[in-house]
Amino acid sequence: MNTEEKTLPVKGQKNILITSALPYVNNVPHLGNIVGSVLSADVFSRYNKARGRPTLYVCGTDEFGTATETKALEEGISPRELCDKYSKVHAEIYEWFEIGFDIFGRTSTSQQVDIVQSIFKKIYDNGYTIERSSRQPYCEKHKSFLADRFIEGTCPKCGYEDARGDQCDRCGSVDYEPLDLINARCKIDPDVTPVARDTKHIHLLLDKLQPKIEEWVKNSSEKGAWSKNGRIITESWLKEGLRDRGITRDLKWGVPVPLDVFSDEKDKEVYKDKVFYVWFDACIGYVSITANYTKDWERWWRDPENVRLYQFMGKDNVPFHTVIFPGCQMATGDPWTKLHHLSTTEYLNYESGKFSKSRGIGVFGNNAKDTGVPADVWRYYLLKNRPETGDTQFEWKYFIEQNNSELLAKLGNFVNRVIKLVNSKIYNSTIPDYIKMHSDPIFDEGKKEINAHLTQYLIDLEAVNLRAGLKSAMEIAQAGNNFLQSNGFDNKLATNEPEKAAAVTGIAINLILLCASVFAPYLPATSKSILEQLQAPFLYIPDHWTADDIKPGHKIGKAKYLFSQIDPKKEGEWQNMFGGTQAERQKKVEETAKKTAKKAAEKARKAGKKASLAKKPEDMSVEATALQNAQEADPGKDPVDAVTDGMQQTTLPSS
Repeated sequence: MNTEEKTLPVKGQKNILITSALPYVNNVPHLGNIVGSVLSADVFSRYNKARGRPTLYVCGTDEFGTATETKALEEGISPRELCDKYSKVHAEIYEWFEIGFDIFGRTSTSQQVDIVQSIFKKIYDNGYTIERSSRQPYCEKHKSFLADRFIEGTCPKCGYEDARGDQCDRCGSVDYEPLDLINARCKIDPDVTPVARDTKHIHLLLDKLQPKIEEWVKNSSEKGAWSKNGRIITESWLKEGLRDRGITRDLKWGVPVPLDVFSDEKDKEVYKDKVFYVWFDACIGYVSITANYTKDWERWWRDPENVRLYQFMGKDNVPFHTVIFPGCQMATGDPWTKLHHLSTTEYLNYESGKFSKSRGIGVFGNNAKDTGVPADVWRYYLLKNRPETGDTQFEWKYFIEQNNSELLAKLGNFVNRVIKLVNSKIYNSTIPDYIKMHSDPIFDEGKKEINAHLTQYLIDLEAVNLRAGLKSAMEIAQAGNNFLQSNGFDNKLATNEPEKAAAVTGIAINLILLCASVFAPYLPATSKSILEQLQAPFLYIPDHWTADDIKPGHKIGKAKYLFSQIDPKKEGEWQNMFGGTQAERQKKVEETAKKTAKKAAEKARKAGKKASLAKKPEDMSVEATALQNAQEADPGKDPVDAVTDGMQQTTLPSS
């Protein structure tokens, strides 16, 4: 475990605990997954840290359960090997997107086993479980009960032919049993029809917990201002009436049921090969991952008076966080830190269809990097189009437009224009003495406008209105452009009105510092670049901007471009590149690579032929003769380079 000082709650301060839905380890996340949970949580985490609050952001891969066993079976490797493989993939993708987890952990740990079993024992001892016998799918060929995800068939609710035993991907229903599927079949061997056999499982008495859950939901959803869709989904579950749900399964890959809760040896024999169902232990992963971060994990998770828990997820994960996990916490009788604010999103669609992890449709996390477009541009577009109140759509046309007309034209132009002038011979990279006119009334209106935007920004972020907060941040940058324009900021002003020019420059430089702060939660790499150019430390986001944090005489660094223009022609290229499924996409990449190699080989052949005319074969070594028609691959070029050729540096006029 890392021995560096750990972030812990501080009595009397606003302590913020943040989680984003644990992604299933068994696949690569697409952009909808990223913006719906980890990226949104990252913005809120960075914001609270930029306000100087003790903040812990926890996430990790959800690794136990049938989804992992199924994928491992498909790939011909063990569940542990699969988890090791894909956990690394997830971590690399989130690192590229600059997701600033305090810890990105895993659920397949000893801490997870210990904490899940401890919670279960208390729930069991407090009388919130019941044992039920049921008829479960059994595969006579493999001599084992089949977990929900190993069963496929036609959904009894909507008629979808490829529904799973635990959930229908078309209608979203989870309110059926695996054997309710029509024409059920074994996923391992589709030719085998499962048969029903009796098995025993432990159920959680959610119906017994419903009064407590309802009271808590009413208070927490109002006090914490949950997202509207989160409230609606939760209320729908409660209105329909909770019922007991099985929390154990006949699996091998999972947290084992602790046998020491049973006094009867027969019960121990029944449960010795059973594990907990993933929906029961997955949310406990937040706790165990925190325990992997610090031995003082209980200071975060068992202090409801001093810690506020904010949870981010897509709407399909809501019931597990608003009904089941809180219900389990209540059933233990312990003073758990429970959900304060629920931030849920709708769906981000791709062009004319939906992202689909299972079908490989759309842009996935590992593909974003291949475009050559920096992570901050992706973060900006995704967050500006965050599906907060309804579905939104990813479109390449607007992705390009928002880079060029907003990031580049507004924020990039403002920063570059001011720093370049300070770099010029007029000021020689030194902030002029702006004190004399700094408080002149002619600047009051501009300062007032900027502080009004700052106030709105704070209101937006405190309410976790992330999309509105980004809009407010960009309005601060645009206010900077307006300030320069209204005061005639250019070389002539410095020559004709040096005192006013110094004041405008000083205020503008300090506004750039403020931009570095308010954009830091959204665009961390851009914020870092601005601070490097200013050669200034990070400014905690203030309640009120005074425009004097960088003092006269301060030496700044050289101007650098924050953003690059994207050629609009890239729209068609990227639509073609990212159309179809991942398999089709991979085929396109391979075909492009073959064409490139073929052209290179032909070029080498012609070059070799010319060279052979000038040099006799007997004068050449055996190796040289053999390699005459070969050409070494250019390590700096691959098929992806064709995508990035449309990127070019640009700067806008200074007035």
